[in-house]
Amino acid sequence: MLLSRNFYNRPTLTVARELIGARLVRILDGVKLVGIITETEAYIGEKDLGCHAKAGLTPRTQVMYGPPGHAYVYFTYGNHWMLNAVTEREGFPAAVLIRAIQPVEGIEIMLKRRSGRDTLGPGKLTQAMGIAKSENGADLTAADSSLRIEAGVYVPDSFVTKGPRVGLYTVPEPWKSKPWRFVVQQPILDLR
Repeated sequence: MLLSRNFYNRPTLTVARELIGARLVRILDGVKLVGIITETEAYIGEKDLGCHAKAGLTPRTQVMYGPPGHAYVYFTYGNHWMLNAVTEREGFPAAVLIRAIQPVEGIEIMLKRRSGRDTLGPGKLTQAMGIAKSENGADLTAADSSLRIEAGVYVPDSFVTKGPRVGLYTVPEPWKSKPWRFVVQQPILDLR
């Protein structure tokens, strides 16, 4: 079952936590690739100095200001694509970075695309699933979208840790240390 637009039209921290256990689905060259989301980070508005929206509305951040439930995909560090799900009301820039997945369908293809390496990192999962600039703005709530998010497995709070976001080296406090990262500490399929 697809996650609805209303799922994303809520506080970003709620969405970030509830995306843990959801199924990230990518149709690539006619093949379905699926990974269970195991790590997320929240980025909330222009006041959040760790968020791209701190620069205001720009061509790069335009998708973040749009309707919730769309993909915000951007290029960073000169070689990595990052996938985010836009959250909250239209006009308020917020998103959840999908940081890691546990592959469950199309595993062989993802392993080949990653040369046998893991998908525990935002650039690693986009490489494994073939997510790039062309997916920026994709409707994650549309059944015919080549990139979407479906309901997955329930992950109890006792299996999820919260901590500071990763890689915000030059971001000042308190934004650098906000506990807006959610991580499952063991394989999700072991939780059943």
